[in-house]
Amino acid sequence: MLVVNTKLGISTIHGIGLFADQHIKKGTIVWKWNPIIDYKITSKQFKSLPLVAQKTVLNYCYSNHDGDYIICGDDGRFFNHAKEPNCFEVDSDDGKEPTIAIRNIRKGEELTINYYQFDTNYKNGKKKL
Repeated sequence: MLVVNTKLGISTIHGIGLFADQHIKKGTIVWKWNPIIDYKITSKQFKSLPLVAQKTVLNYCYSNHDGDYIICGDDGRFFNHAKEPNCFEVDSDDGKEPTIAIRNIRKGEELTINYYQFDTNYKNGKKKL
């Protein structure tokens, strides 16, 4: 669940992007797991879905270290990938890693994250089944 003000817009990185709608200070939590908003699909549940549904899930989710698929139920699903991102997913023991700003982010700036850092299903710049 996003915990800062954001808005969607056209991204120069890829399609739709998530943009800060406020100044965000370095170290601020930007997103954190909330089971009311966000969804977890187990690997077994994922494999039981029709192929077309699997592709949709992959488009809007990430796969965590437990092999579960996490779908952000809000606009958090529009974080785009960057090699040098302005946000970072912090490891935690409970598997509910928050995402923080790793530097000050200006209002209007696109929020980015490095998919390779946390998405175990992200391979060669592309999610694969």
